[in-house]
Amino acid sequence: MDANLSVGQVATRAGVKVSTLHFYEQKGLIKSWRNQGNQRRYKADVLRRISVIKVAQNLGISLAEIKQVFANLPDTRTPTKKDWQHISRAWQQQLTERIMQLQKLQESLDSCIGCGCLSLKDCPLYNQNDHLQAQGPGPVLLQAKPHDID
Repeated sequence: MDANLSVGQVATRAGVKVSTLHFYEQKGLIKSWRNQGNQRRYKADVLRRISVIKVAQNLGISLAEIKQVFANLPDTRTPTKKDWQHISRAWQQQLTERIMQLQKLQESLDSCIGCGCLSLKDCPLYNQNDHLQAQGPGPVLLQAKPHDID
């Protein structure tokens, strides 16, 4: 397949900025070739890779995770329908856990005024005497994995 799409054509078709394409290329997520005039050219299948990247980012999947998925494809090819089914199953578990965390957060916020001070005696997130320090840094109650929830 010839690499005949310009950076502008790909950006327009994919709905991203040219700088985004350059960034994705710098991160090793997509690949371009140079023509005789040293201009970037892309194969049409780059549009599928960009679509996967955009969908994954909208789901909260990191670029590092996306890159790892792409790296596991034979010959760093563009994901096929079968590949996508495998990829999406792997990401569904992450999304399920994230949904459960958001539901827990939503339930916790019902009795919170949202100020973040964690100083109210009746706050369900209150951490008197910092007893949660032993469980790790940050808001450990809100960051707990679903399987960690009591």
